[in-house]
Amino acid sequence: MGNASSMLTQYDIEDVQGHCDHLFAQQEIVSLYQRFCQLDRNSKGFISADEFLSVPEFAMNPLSQRLLKMVDGLNFKDFVAFLSTFSAKASVAQKIELIFKVYDSDCNGKVTFDDIMEVLRDLTGSFISDKQREEVLSQVLHEAGYTRDSLLLLNDFIKIMDHPGLKMEVEVPID
Repeated sequence: MGNASSMLTQYDIEDVQGHCDHLFAQQEIVSLYQRFCQLDRNSKGFISADEFLSVPEFAMNPLSQRLLKMVDGLNFKDFVAFLSTFSAKASVAQKIELIFKVYDSDCNGKVTFDDIMEVLRDLTGSFISDKQREEVLSQVLHEAGYTRDSLLLLNDFIKIMDHPGLKMEVEVPID
């Protein structure tokens, strides 16, 4: 499994389904396999960072460099597991866990104020100032019971992102 000359067996499909918590139907897995084989230009059985960058939507994403760290060298099963997070059937917790990994750029299992600021810079560019980003982030953390000195673990991150009373509309003064 993993190169264009091989075919998926029923066993392979079911194995991949189990690996992605059954978030994709069998026909979807077959379609993903065809796409995987297109991206795996050298039929190595995994997709390199350069091959991922050949997808225009991926290359244009402001977080593509962070995502590349997560996807470089994925085999087919891990490719499907990664994509399953984007499925409408994926849970909020699964989606938040992926977001956490994007913010945790040094892969130490902790997200700091500065980690979040880096992602916000990537996402907003020069549209808002660092001061405005800091104000917004400080307010969001405060509303969830954290400070800018907090080291956020995955459970803390889930609490913040899934906080029922979190007011995401923060007024940002325009200088």
